[in-house]
Amino acid sequence: MIVAFSVTPLGVGEDVGEYVADAVRVVRESGLPNRTDAMFTSIEGEWDEVMDVVKRAVAAVEDRAPRVSLVLKADIRPSVTDGLTSKVETVERYLSGG
Repeated sequence: MIVAFSVTPLGVGEDVGEYVADAVRVVRESGLPNRTDAMFTSIEGEWDEVMDVVKRAVAAVEDRAPRVSLVLKADIRPSVTDGLTSKVETVERYLSGG
């Protein structure tokens, strides 16, 4: 399963990078495959382990912010591994004319 999620602290002003870094740190320390871009962090693994990481990432922000917004999208496909890489490689192959 791949989960793309965004954690946003509310009530802390416009500069939220430090708070977001707290959430991303939890994801990276999890050891699960992950990627972070300007809008979302994606993480890949089994349901329970991924949701545990998301919960801990939200808690890391919640520890310092009075309110937290969570946006989450999941691609649930049992038996699929390396989806973070293979999905992008497929698109790139089509873009290159393959």
